[in-house]
Amino acid sequence: MRDTTTLPTATLAPSLVWLFACAAGLSVANVYYAQPLLATLAREFGMTDAASGMVITATQAGCALALLLLVPLGDMLNRRRLTLVQLGLLALTLAALACARSTAALLGGMLLVGLLGTAMTQGLIAYAASAAASHERGRVVGMAQGGVVIGLLLARTLSGVVADIADWRAVYLVSAGIACALLLLLWRMLPPPTPQGRKLAYGALLASMLGMLIHNKVLRVRGVLAMLMFAVFNIFWSALVLPLTAQGYTHAAIGAFGLVGVIGALGAARAGALADRGRAQWTTGAALLLLLAAWLPLSFAGAALWPLVVGIIALDLAGQAIHVTNQSLIFKDDSDAHSRLVACYMLFYAVGSGVGAIAATSVYALAGWHGVSALGAAVSLLALLFWRLTLPGEAV
Repeated sequence: MRDTTTLPTATLAPSLVWLFACAAGLSVANVYYAQPLLATLAREFGMTDAASGMVITATQAGCALALLLLVPLGDMLNRRRLTLVQLGLLALTLAALACARSTAALLGGMLLVGLLGTAMTQGLIAYAASAAASHERGRVVGMAQGGVVIGLLLARTLSGVVADIADWRAVYLVSAGIACALLLLLWRMLPPPTPQGRKLAYGALLASMLGMLIHNKVLRVRGVLAMLMFAVFNIFWSALVLPLTAQGYTHAAIGAFGLVGVIGALGAARAGALADRGRAQWTTGAALLLLLAAWLPLSFAGAALWPLVVGIIALDLAGQAIHVTNQSLIFKDDSDAHSRLVACYMLFYAVGSGVGAIAATSVYALAGWHGVSALGAAVSLLALLFWRLTLPGEAV
């Protein structure tokens, strides 16, 4: 059964845009709670610093499975009902993860958190894109994506504070309670979805994603940029906890560095609005240069606090601008395939994030923070070169 009520084609009400942004931010936070806790989890479950990256990699594996198997369902099923069911399952998973007593249970719980948290987050982004009119889609996606960035950055702060007050298990119990409250809010306020056009069977729905990757050049180019950019993000955030813990920083202090990156989220809607006006390539080039430049102050993070703060602001601002611009371009046209498009695009993200996390902890074990900084700068430079080489033939 499907809702048949259609949303008006005029500008979305600000309250609905904020609803999507807040819900997406609270959903994605679950995927990032573990980052300030890596050292603690490694001690409790008997893992080395290098192996602790597997916690993040397991979460990203869940993200990849969600993008392949769950997110595309938004183009097939009632988006509202699908969102509510997934959120209920996420609340149960978070409560179960808080009770994990073995490494297998921990990694399995992280995989399911990545699965359901990603399905919720990307489903809400596609929901917002389909609800918005074409003339405002970049702005609406930018606002929703801004909520995602704030959520993932504040997740580190909340995780660190709760872990210092209680322990890491309390982090996931608190998150389960937040998920239950969000479930009630969305049940009361989520708008009915726009009706889909031609209905595809599940197998055909998944198979169509391969055709999108083959025939949609903008999707491929922007996907590779996302893969490289998110690898850079996870190289930084997955490794940062290790030197800071060694210097005696508490969980709360480590998580508080995420607050600095919220400044980057403020540029989200602006980047989307620039894409709506045809300035997507200009925004991308400037952001990629900033992403590379950010690693200069970040490389001095062990010596002083202010370079770390400057570097985090630059890194998050650049990454956010690239991500919002990417999504604005792939959602540019009116389509009944927004869920599949975001799933295809975010598959690149999952690959980059997972590889970045395990590479960062491995390089840190071998070469310390300077090795991590060199790795991050190299991947940033690769992203800039790839964008420049593909620029002449990319349709905008």
